[in-house]
Amino acid sequence: MNVSKLVIKVGTSTLTAGTPRLNRRRMLELAQQMVALREQHREVVLVTSGAIAAGRERFGRFHRPLARTVPVKQMLAAVGQTHLMLAWEQVFDMFDVPVAQVLLTRADLSDRRRYLNARDTLNTILAHQTLPVINENDAVATDEIRVGDNDNLSALVANVVSADLLVILTDQDGLYTADPRQNPAATLIPEVAQLDDTIWNLAGASRSGQGVGGMTTKLQAADLATRSGITVVMANGARPNVIYDAAQGAPVGTRFLPAASNMESRKRWILSEKPLGAVRVDDGAVQALLEGKSLLPVGVREVIDEFERGEVIEIRDSAGREIAHGITRYNSADARRIAGRRSSEIAGILGYELASMLVHTDDMVVLHPVSLSLR
Repeated sequence: MNVSKLVIKVGTSTLTAGTPRLNRRRMLELAQQMVALREQHREVVLVTSGAIAAGRERFGRFHRPLARTVPVKQMLAAVGQTHLMLAWEQVFDMFDVPVAQVLLTRADLSDRRRYLNARDTLNTILAHQTLPVINENDAVATDEIRVGDNDNLSALVANVVSADLLVILTDQDGLYTADPRQNPAATLIPEVAQLDDTIWNLAGASRSGQGVGGMTTKLQAADLATRSGITVVMANGARPNVIYDAAQGAPVGTRFLPAASNMESRKRWILSEKPLGAVRVDDGAVQALLEGKSLLPVGVREVIDEFERGEVIEIRDSAGREIAHGITRYNSADARRIAGRRSSEIAGILGYELASMLVHTDDMVVLHPVSLSLR
């Protein structure tokens, strides 16, 4: 596998080695591997968790029960963010590698202009031989704008920078046929070609108590990244040379194969944007979309939720399964009025016509067939 650009996501349980404190030796081991890849002229982006854990370490008198509320977590993230960044800076300084801190939220990647700004900033950082260290901006994030966990953030970042590989480091060796902590007969799944119902049913909740992401969020991240043509490796962060071996294509952890070839920047953005509404379409429209055609009003059977013109919506089949994301040419109110009608009738119904289709094929990402299964 030819990897020229990779994103490394390091979970809290990996950074702390299961303790209440940042483990500097573990951070040094991971940094050594990233530096070795940089010396091979690979571009490396680091997405790091651990701000709240670092805040607890720094602000020691706050015990875990007090960190359950959002304001306290945000306070701990604010305290820990500088502590975490300083730790990474000190580690990479040992190798004379400069680092740049980048804090992101969903809003930074959902607006097209800000998405492009984030892309340009990250690419400029990389072009100047500097290693971006990214975290979600937990100190100000709310339920409405936060990505929710750094697993999904890492997939969005991999999408933004057009990475070849996303490595998600956790406290497990990869994806198992069952929870290995409860079932000694569980076996590691070395490769996943399709994220189907069977794979999704294997996901469980996080048990480490350190981070917020469980196996479900890791599969969500793998789903988003592989849809964008990115290979994903989920592996144990404590394994020696785990990052280096994953980049070399060695059999490490669980490897998720790309579900599609690399797509152009605009469609990467559409895929990274959270849909703000949905439409349900008939079987004829589904077939047309799979053939690369636009979504016409005549194929729309139901308009779900409220959205404005120019926003990304979800396109679902008659069973409610997600089949595509696209930028709508009409808002939800007008879409309801023209749903099921021919394009030639639009002007007569609305009094104007912006386009003959609801979603143009150039503004649409049809999901890989594996994504059509319910989960």
